Amino acid sequence: MADSPATKLDLAAELTALLGPDRVSVAPDVLETHSIDKWHASAPPEVVVLARERGDVEKTLRLAHQHSIPVTTRGGGVGYVGGAVPVKGGIVLSVRGMDRIVEINTADGVAVVEPGVILDDLQRAVRAKGWYYPPDPASLKECTLGGNIACNAGGPRCLKYGVTRHYVLGLEVVLANGDVLVTGGRCHKNKTGFDLIGSFVGSEGMLGVVTRATLRLIPHPEARAMLTATFDTFAEAAAAVQSILNSRWQPSALEITDGFTLRAARDYLGAEALPDGNAHLIVEIDGRADSVRGELAALREFLSSLGTLSVGEAPDEAGCEAIWRLRRDFSYSLRATGLVKLNEDIVVPRSKLVDLVNFAHRLQEETGIEVACFGHAGDGNIHTNLMVPNYHDDPAARARADEALDQLFHWVLGVGGAITGEHGIGLAKKRWYPDAVPPVGQAVHRALKDALDPTGILNPGKFVTPV
Repeated sequence: MADSPATKLDLAAELTALLGPDRVSVAPDVLETHSIDKWHASAPPEVVVLARERGDVEKTLRLAHQHSIPVTTRGGGVGYVGGAVPVKGGIVLSVRGMDRIVEINTADGVAVVEPGVILDDLQRAVRAKGWYYPPDPASLKECTLGGNIACNAGGPRCLKYGVTRHYVLGLEVVLANGDVLVTGGRCHKNKTGFDLIGSFVGSEGMLGVVTRATLRLIPHPEARAMLTATFDTFAEAAAAVQSILNSRWQPSALEITDGFTLRAARDYLGAEALPDGNAHLIVEIDGRADSVRGELAALREFLSSLGTLSVGEAPDEAGCEAIWRLRRDFSYSLRATGLVKLNEDIVVPRSKLVDLVNFAHRLQEETGIEVACFGHAGDGNIHTNLMVPNYHDDPAARARADEALDQLFHWVLGVGGAITGEHGIGLAKKRWYPDAVPPVGQAVHRALKDALDPTGILNPGKFVTPV
């Protein structure tokens, strides 16, 4: 698709006439804010639409479709792959202001939300009623549900409970031409036609704009508890993961951390924040209170038999939250090293966890780039972070890091893994999309894109491109 022809009309004036002056901005600070996400790429839009209701989205897309103007939809702007960066200019359509929790209905086990609702706000609201919305990416206090749907977000608890797709029962989507599609509904089972919901979940804003979602809720577990364990080596911690699962435990979360990350955390948080060891494991369980108490004692005994250096225990909600706060600080600890953190959310078959870390060590030795691994051991989704000095300022350092990423992604694909488990492809991984998806799969992506967005206006410049 060609760059925006917005110069043929006064885009801001046209949108202001359609939507009103409070919903359109060309202020330099607003344009700058909407030119980036958490990745390093930046591209300014020509105008920002601050949508407050579905009608704003419909009118914006009708105008954009008519004049072939690029539209990049944005929620919280906390993605890690440049997915919300408007590389073709045009309009950034912010749905952050569409932030109503329309309904929480425990009788039906559903919540109805607009796309700008912050995930943590929904979780707190349903928890107050004794119910649970499990997906829990680390950015839960910042990320929007629309963004979660766009990227099919996961988090630690998807080991037991699944990812965002497993909780989307219905969607209201404005298509590229302004038409409104309603698919699915409030029923927890529904096999009427194709799985259109599945086409939009994870579509990264390229097929339509979600304006309302009906989400599945489940009863909140009565209790939860947690064990932490340290090991001398990552291989021992990874073996413990397999032992736990092979012994028929079903944790709600299983998180693993390598030595580099632990050293950074001790430097950032204090030496006493974590016990000695070169690998760290978090095991969370939940369920009925009596059951959790019994499982906690048995699981502690089991873990202690696996060569641990230390085992810690959090028997209640407050203790679990303290450990999760520590876990969420790992990213900040890595940033505090002063190195640029290239955060890659690769996934490998769980049996390849040790192979992944061994490969990361070899990559580190060959390139001189430190590699930090931590994340969701239970499902093989390990955040493999290349820690690069002067990435933005030194072209040679950047080229070396990009080559290391190339080696990482090709190794991951070679062992049957995936280049992204949660963050999406966006701009950051566009280069490797042809390696990850075979030609027929690419053609199906293009056909679906062409059918729903024939003028190619939705989030152009990302991984689905014209032939």
